[in-house]
Amino acid sequence: MTEFRSPDQETKGFRHRVVVALLFILACFCVLAGRFYYLQVVRHEYFHTRAEDNRIALLPVVPNRGTIVDRNGQLLARNYAAYTLEINPSRVRRLDETIDALAQFIDIQPRDRRRFRKILEESRNFESVPIRTRLSDEEVARFVAERYRFPGVEVQARLFRDYPLGSVASHLIGYIGRINQRDQQRIEERGETANYRGSDYIGKAGLELSYENELHGTTGVEQVEVNAGGRAVRLLARQPAAPGNDLELTLDIELQKVAEAAFGERRGALVAIEPSTGGVLALVSMPTFDPNLFVDGISTQDWQALNDSPDHPLLNRAIYSAYPPGSTFKPFMAMAGLESGKRTLEQRMPDPGFFVYGGHRFMDHKARGTVNLHESIVVSSNTYYYQLANDLGIDGIAGFMSQFGFGSRTGIDVPGEAEGVLPSPEWKRRRFRTPEQQRWYGGETISVGIGQGYNAYTPLQLAHALATLANGGKVFRPHLVRHVVDATTGERRAVAPEPVRTIPFKPAHLEAVRKAMVEVNKAGTGARAFAGAPYAVGGKTGTAQVFSLRGQRYVEGKVAERLRDHSVYIAFAPAEAPTIALAVLVENGGFGSQSAAPIARQVLDYHLLGSKPTQPASEDEGAEENQ
Repeated sequence: MTEFRSPDQETKGFRHRVVVALLFILACFCVLAGRFYYLQVVRHEYFHTRAEDNRIALLPVVPNRGTIVDRNGQLLARNYAAYTLEINPSRVRRLDETIDALAQFIDIQPRDRRRFRKILEESRNFESVPIRTRLSDEEVARFVAERYRFPGVEVQARLFRDYPLGSVASHLIGYIGRINQRDQQRIEERGETANYRGSDYIGKAGLELSYENELHGTTGVEQVEVNAGGRAVRLLARQPAAPGNDLELTLDIELQKVAEAAFGERRGALVAIEPSTGGVLALVSMPTFDPNLFVDGISTQDWQALNDSPDHPLLNRAIYSAYPPGSTFKPFMAMAGLESGKRTLEQRMPDPGFFVYGGHRFMDHKARGTVNLHESIVVSSNTYYYQLANDLGIDGIAGFMSQFGFGSRTGIDVPGEAEGVLPSPEWKRRRFRTPEQQRWYGGETISVGIGQGYNAYTPLQLAHALATLANGGKVFRPHLVRHVVDATTGERRAVAPEPVRTIPFKPAHLEAVRKAMVEVNKAGTGARAFAGAPYAVGGKTGTAQVFSLRGQRYVEGKVAERLRDHSVYIAFAPAEAPTIALAVLVENGGFGSQSAAPIARQVLDYHLLGSKPTQPASEDEGAEENQ
């Protein structure tokens, strides 16, 4: 049966449905409006940033690394601009195919591919990895014409480090290299990640490493608009980078050149210090190396040549290698005898040519009857210092010598300094394990007295100790940087020399030892090397044993070259007011007067007279010399 509804009922039902529909539509609009409000107001900043990120890129502006100059302003490390072909691995799907295609019109050698892979493995920053550096203008033009074919590949203008003097002073200047994972970890630990964004290089050795914070500078930022391909089309804003500070050294690079040339092909080290400030005038380690090899990633062939060389050119002998000082230890022993009261200036000691201790005979080169302190230094009497060492005792020797810095780091501003060995019973207990090895024997004290035995000091420590003696007991920390120069303002911040301490030596004792050292070069073992010198110079020759002869007589020609004695020499000049104190060591060079002293003569001639040497650095010394 069909139910009939009145028109009023139909109208009422229709209106009800319309109201429900309107409410539903209104609710939908409210939801849309709420969502719109959420996206446009509440989340405005987030989505604005996301949108801008698709259009705007923040690019780091790498700062210009500070330069390094010597005391006279000669450039030792500088920067230059060059074009680099770089690949962004995250935007290139087939790396090998891309590199092969690039190689069709850009010269890409196998070594370039190997370096690319090595950097790719070591680096955490995959924004850009170089496949070729130092592109020519022609190569840049060829790539620009084909760039559309290579998304993710760009030509960038980069700053490169250059060491214009090559291998000269390379151990102290050091070098920079590409940032690897170990470097990146250290950067993160120091909280400097932002400041190294975009940087590819960091100091790896020498002053480049120790003054990295000064040289690096502060990274800037560029805000640029990019297209769909990720290439910059417009610069929007720029915060410039602050260049790194420059370093002005105490080093005299011309003196350094003279010293390095004087060594020739021989191995060894030289350190020259200005006694009144501690400023290092020359720091030589031979053989040397070319730091430019490391800047762009050293090749396997070059690395093997340096690392496998029996001469160890990467070793900084001046501050790391420790050698017995030989007879150059005697002036300091003389001071110990005088200051302790164990010896007086005029006291004469028997010198029969040997000293007997514990049934063992310690030999000297010749018998001299009796000698006083002055003569003991001039003729280099071993017997005098055998007796003095026995009278002082090992604790007395170690305590006195520690004042000069023997057996401890000087604190020079170059990394890698060794402590050396100032022997003592305490040192021996730390050094050895078994009770028998840890025991100190009286005979060991006797050997220590002439600079042999366990004695082992770096050339830097020898030069530092001599500078203290020449400077009346005032101890300055050796340093290479004289001023840090603000690259923006030009303001020079001095590295002011301050005495670390003053050793209260008696002036009469200092004068006596220094006078004897001057006589060494007039009538003693250094006379031949300094014949005709127009200035007074104090010095002491020394010969350091490489291995024990076990009582046999040393004959240089019968010993293998690398087992021959080291040649050692220390000097200060001019004697009346020293402006330079130096230590020279020639590995396996024989007597100190034979190899080391002639090198010192050339260096002192240039420093005091300004004349380049004309005589050979090595003279064949006929007379024998005490060790």
